[in-house]
Amino acid sequence: MRKITKPVFWVVLVLILAFAYLTYAGWHTYWGDVRTTRIKGVDEIRWGIDIQGGVNATFEPDTDREDISKEEMDAAKAVIEQRLVSLNITDSEVYADNTKHRIMVSFPWQVGETDFDPEAAISELGDTAQLIFMKGRDQATGLDDENIVLTGTDVKHAEAGYQQDQTTGNVTYVVSLELEESGKQSFSDATTELAGSGVISIWMDDTMISAPSVNEPITDGSCQISGNFTYEEAKSLADKINAGALPFNLRTTSTNIVSATLGEGAKNAMVLAGAIAFVFIFIYMIAVYRLPGLVAGIALFGQVAGTLAFTSGFFAGFESFTLTIPGIAGIILAIGMGVDANVIVAERIKEELNNGKSLNGAIELGYKRAWAAVFDGNITVVFVAVILMGAFGPTDSVFGTILKPLFMAFGASTAGTIYSLGYTLLIGIVLNFFFGIFCSRLMTTSLSKYKVFKKRSLYGAKEVRKNG
Repeated sequence: MRKITKPVFWVVLVLILAFAYLTYAGWHTYWGDVRTTRIKGVDEIRWGIDIQGGVNATFEPDTDREDISKEEMDAAKAVIEQRLVSLNITDSEVYADNTKHRIMVSFPWQVGETDFDPEAAISELGDTAQLIFMKGRDQATGLDDENIVLTGTDVKHAEAGYQQDQTTGNVTYVVSLELEESGKQSFSDATTELAGSGVISIWMDDTMISAPSVNEPITDGSCQISGNFTYEEAKSLADKINAGALPFNLRTTSTNIVSATLGEGAKNAMVLAGAIAFVFIFIYMIAVYRLPGLVAGIALFGQVAGTLAFTSGFFAGFESFTLTIPGIAGIILAIGMGVDANVIVAERIKEELNNGKSLNGAIELGYKRAWAAVFDGNITVVFVAVILMGAFGPTDSVFGTILKPLFMAFGASTAGTIYSLGYTLLIGIVLNFFFGIFCSRLMTTSLSKYKVFKKRSLYGAKEVRKNG
């Protein structure tokens, strides 16, 4: 690290401050009345039921069948869970009552919603969303209809977007589709046959949602659905297609609003308390550890900004993670681990200086010898966070799948509030390695190159007195 020069501190500081500002304020561009989010701010974080409130709903199969199996109920539960996950709603609770054939769902409000409509919020969860592409405008007589071009299983991914007319400037919203290999050839054959003279109608269950004309053959497996959508309608359709189909229709038998358990204004109180606590930690670190304490405070600031960025999604293409009260606790615990890491490093540097090492040697050895203790302390917390996410998160998530053999004996358990704790704790610890070790080492080494910062007392060590 001896090649680090004086300007490195200022470069790292400016990058952290710029990153923190973008995380807080976001970056949005405007074209007339259309606002496009490039980078999302903290106001676009989705808050959990315990902070913001939400909706509770009960579903029952909309069928006269009495032989509904446990497997079908589990499949319906899994699809609803996946639809919630596709919206990045992780603070949700989904329970299946196989005896009475009911599914109970609770989830929080959308970001920025003030006039919450529970009926609209839950309607898409119970839809089967069977997607069919047909030659012409006639509805399919069955799944063996020879005019069917594609079904939902042939669609790999759907995404809402928009197109702008270069002449009028009008914006229209569309759903872009990427096809699986199973659908590319049949779609290519159909569009080649109908190019310039026909249409391919698109049906969602029994409703024709669009009937675009085929202007030219489409052979690359990519296409778009248009149909006078609003953005919300386009996104809803894309989410349904991505989530899959239910084994049967579900009807809503009851809905009710869930009030925030903390009450009005609790979120702002928590934010204020967190800010005050962070300032006190910053002051304490500087008072006790001086220059390494200042660097530690900057690194912790970057760690907090990074955690909030991962929670909001930061870039427009990523959905916000749901932040709950335990999730906020995870951020605080990760900050505590960051403070601990910097304390260990500062003590090691002071110890090396008191043992007679030069400043450069003390900083290098301090970080090197502190690494083992910091790594051991943090990696155990990473294991805890992974276990929490595997135990209390979506059953088909990465950690849920990996840890399934461990938890399968205890039955299904989905508690999004605890999942949020695991997520923020994991992200905070990973960022602690980056900001608390890598960035702080860069900044400390850089500052040590300045003559004014070479005093040993600035690092908590005793000054060496020269005889005579």
